[in-house]
Amino acid sequence: MVLWSKEQDKLSDMSTGTERIEMKKDSAPPAYHQSNGSVHPVILHNDPEERQPNAGEYELTEVTSFSDRTDQESDRSEMVVIDCRVNAKGQREEDALLENASQSNESDDTSTDQSPVPPVPLKETSFTIGLQVVFPFLLAGFGTVAAGMVLDIVQHWKVFSEVNEVFILVPALLGLKGNLEMTLASRLSTAANIGQMDTAKEMWKMIVGNLALIQVQATVVGFLASIAAVIFGWIPEGQFRMGHAVLLCASSVATAFIASLLLGLIMIGVIVGSRKVGINPDNVATPIAASLGDLITLALLAGISTGLYQELDYNDYANPLVCVFFVALTPIWILIARRIPSTREVLYSGWEPVIIAMAISSVGGLILDKTVSNPNFAGMAVFTPVINGVAGNLVAVQASRISTYLHMNGLPIAEPSPPQQKCPTPCSTFFGSGMNSRSARVLFLLVAPGHLVFLYTINSMRGGHTTLTYIFIAFYLAAALLQVMILLYLADWMVQWMWKRGMDPDNFSIPYLTALGDLLGTGFLALCFHILWLIGDRDADVGD
Repeated sequence: MVLWSKEQDKLSDMSTGTERIEMKKDSAPPAYHQSNGSVHPVILHNDPEERQPNAGEYELTEVTSFSDRTDQESDRSEMVVIDCRVNAKGQREEDALLENASQSNESDDTSTDQSPVPPVPLKETSFTIGLQVVFPFLLAGFGTVAAGMVLDIVQHWKVFSEVNEVFILVPALLGLKGNLEMTLASRLSTAANIGQMDTAKEMWKMIVGNLALIQVQATVVGFLASIAAVIFGWIPEGQFRMGHAVLLCASSVATAFIASLLLGLIMIGVIVGSRKVGINPDNVATPIAASLGDLITLALLAGISTGLYQELDYNDYANPLVCVFFVALTPIWILIARRIPSTREVLYSGWEPVIIAMAISSVGGLILDKTVSNPNFAGMAVFTPVINGVAGNLVAVQASRISTYLHMNGLPIAEPSPPQQKCPTPCSTFFGSGMNSRSARVLFLLVAPGHLVFLYTINSMRGGHTTLTYIFIAFYLAAALLQVMILLYLADWMVQWMWKRGMDPDNFSIPYLTALGDLLGTGFLALCFHILWLIGDRDADVGD
């Protein structure tokens, strides 16, 4: 709690996590305060008996303006109380007890000054971070392996061979886990860590509002992804088929809606359960979102598109009706999301990163379509979800952790004139002494062992169309390490850059980072297959 008075100009700490800022009568109030605080103007009467009527209880009087006062009230001192959020409910209760004790002693001695105590930072060692991340990371990796095996199988289905634009939808729809589910997980993890989900009422408000929000976003992004797939498929070929366009729209919207609903419910259960058992949700929520996200989304896309493709020959109205049904539900979700303050802001301002990320992922989908369509590179399909999923999982964990660190340390989300700071260097990102550099090192060291485990699993299941030679593994690991290194560095720069400019990183950073991960992973993997083909590694019959 921060106290500001016109009578004196002193800085003192009244209790743990609190500050007392007193200014002279003629001084102007601060131009701004921390964005995560609430301001309550209070009038302190001059009469000591009026100050303390009942054992430290004060009457709070709202003041709309410091200048609009009568002559009689102008001699009274004023105090502004800023309540800052802290990490846990127990900490806030302790602060309240200490605050009451200090208020009861204030009338006896108001000249005692104490130095302010900064908020307690996250205390996690490298071993703790690695222990909490490694199991969800492996679970997420096996989920991407399963998605890769599914994609390796369904790429030969009739709908994928006849309507090649479905391949363009794959990265865009798989990227929804980064655009929506991982962003939801990051947003709810931060809310849980700073105490916004401690009561049942607050928790249900957050749950209902965020579920409605991601349904709106999923429907809109699914519709736009289908339009991008139609455009990217039409430009190279020069042919436009209305039946295929409606099929892409219906498949994309239905897949995005159902997958987001299922994954959103899973995310909420993971975050609430993590808080109850004392695990940091930032370390486990986003990997678990990815572990099931790719598999569920890809299975839904294959099943729904196949069923709707079969209806093209018998029913001309099935595909348009599916589109109309899911789009017609959008106003209902908008009304629900607008009722919750925390999601109302994202509903209005959170579209830019989601749409741009979808466009970036669609470019990666175009690369996948042109590469997999070549029979010589059919083996790329099984590895694409793996390399993209692993990178997206790791960078989402890092972005979520940095965002939570900024929220919990009570830094202002934006200042009137933020100081100009240099961009972080790769050395400071990976070799610094701070908490964020420590977690970046841990996450980067998980890349090579994790991919070796996943490659061995694919090889054991006889998946794909590529023999795992030493030269292939070397090229694959080089592409994966370079991809994750770039993403972790971009996360360090992007999250802090957004924070300084008043954008909440929980809503903006992860969609960009995961979409860039899809583009980099697909591009690097396609480059590896072309290089291997040129140097003579042309085994393409394993999966057959």
